[in-house]
Amino acid sequence: MIRFGQDVCGNVEAALRREWLETNGLGGFASSTINGLNTRRYHGLLVAATKPPVGRLVLLSKFEETLSLDGRKFDLSANRYPGVVHPRGFEFLKQFRLDPFPIFTYEVEGIQIEKSVFMPQGENTTIIQYQIKSNATLPERIELELRPLIAFRDYHSLTHENGSLNRNVETEPGLASISPYTDLPTLHFAHDAEEVKDSGSWYRNFEYGAERERGLDFVEDLFNPCVLRFDLRSKTQATVIASTEPRDAARANEYRRSETSRRRANAMRSPVEDDFVKALTAATDQYIAARGEQKTVIAGYHWFSDWGRDTMIALPGLAT
Repeated sequence: MIRFGQDVCGNVEAALRREWLETNGLGGFASSTINGLNTRRYHGLLVAATKPPVGRLVLLSKFEETLSLDGRKFDLSANRYPGVVHPRGFEFLKQFRLDPFPIFTYEVEGIQIEKSVFMPQGENTTIIQYQIKSNATLPERIELELRPLIAFRDYHSLTHENGSLNRNVETEPGLASISPYTDLPTLHFAHDAEEVKDSGSWYRNFEYGAERERGLDFVEDLFNPCVLRFDLRSKTQATVIASTEPRDAARANEYRRSETSRRRANAMRSPVEDDFVKALTAATDQYIAARGEQKTVIAGYHWFSDWGRDTMIALPGLAT
């Protein structure tokens, strides 16, 4: 298991050098740094492959996450703006681990909350779950507020504030859907929130350090269409399924069990009984994706697709 403690998670520069990756077997992915601060234009919670394994679109960039304890608010997210990192949620991040997918453990006022992120195979879908794990006495009111920040762009591009975006959020019980641009997919948020409230706000001037280092444009604006509020006192788990298709949040744990079993089975294909080799065997699955009725090999993430030369280089290891 890959694991980092507070000494790395709470150190901005150390954490930004470590990134996590989830893939969906279609060429789509979710990725960021271990403290949740996006440093690349390619980072996002849902980068959908609309023409597998290509046609990648950054639909959902991230969530702004706020934990409220009896009205006192604690931000769990992190962003880099001109001259400042704000908020500084990594100060509450006690641990990051891959088990088997990314799991973040925060501690606020003695209360531990665990966030997990994973993608089911064969879907442009990312499931984000939050779970109260602490045995500490909970306050009278404990709430989680999530503000999705959307980009809706080709993954090589950047988004800037514009007036052509459709701000409308269609809601029904357990589902909020947005279609910002007519020529792009609808993004659905299946959820078990107590309340969904329209927002319609632009967040401006996110800075992506890795893009600046590459000498490319590195500033982006993101749009927040709505706010999801969860009561974690009555129900200690909160779930959001972000997908290009309508989903049911009640099935999140079923997805989780299925995906965990699938990954364990992949690791068991290891040719030798060695933890490192098992980890490598499991990791190879991240790079195999659908192309039509066949399978192909992705040359690398975040921006490569399938290239014949790289496939042939990787084939001996993948086929061992």
